[in-house]
Amino acid sequence: MEASSLPRKPLSWYKKLATKKGRLAVGAFLVEGQRAIEQVQHRQPEVIQELLTTSDDHQIHWPYPCRRLTDRQIRAICNTRTPQGIVAVVRLPMQTYENQLPPSCGQKLLFLEDIQDPGNVGTLIRTAAAFQFTGVLLTEKCADPFAPKCVQASAGAILSLWLRRTDYSLDLVSKLQQRGYRLVATTLEGHSDPATLSGQARLILALGNEGVGLSMAVRQSAQDQFTIPMDRHGSESLNVATSGAICMYLSTCGERRTVPP
Repeated sequence: MEASSLPRKPLSWYKKLATKKGRLAVGAFLVEGQRAIEQVQHRQPEVIQELLTTSDDHQIHWPYPCRRLTDRQIRAICNTRTPQGIVAVVRLPMQTYENQLPPSCGQKLLFLEDIQDPGNVGTLIRTAAAFQFTGVLLTEKCADPFAPKCVQASAGAILSLWLRRTDYSLDLVSKLQQRGYRLVATTLEGHSDPATLSGQARLILALGNEGVGLSMAVRQSAQDQFTIPMDRHGSESLNVATSGAICMYLSTCGERRTVPP
């Protein structure tokens, strides 16, 4: 589809999508790179609104309005140092910022408390999708999941799960516990038995801030605490995204996993 069928927006409109305020104002965010866009298209093709590209080939292969930009223009919009030449404008799921849970939550959820690095948040969302977690709760102090670096780190998996980023996230966790979910906090003083994670029919895995870990409030609310067994003489701790990946893998042990087509 030709770009002429769309009103021509100034480049500043796209640049504003780098900020949360700008994204909320227009209800859109950017996804960079062909593979990430293909991942979004596979999950929710209807949310892609427009493509920005430096190549005429993309106008042939994609069923979306397409706008041709120069290399310099697309570099001005993109977050990456070496843009891949194609960017999608994608509808922002506004329910992400609501204080209500979705009607169907799924069996395995992730709770992120005050994780501030967008790369860590995006990687954790990507990993959660890979291990068939269905939702992620984030505190308000977490990096915004639709910030450019977070979307990039998620590698297109950002819309594969439901997300809630709110000041009331711990209240939502409490509501889930009342429904039978078991909150397992990752700490340095917990159990090291993988069954702490894999033996739960309904699991909420809690991961904390890069520097201080989980708050006392979360640890006291948890029904279990889990510690990754490791040689602390070799390394005192792991990066939160690495810790999360290990715990999410362990949560699948003993499961008969099914991979969606």
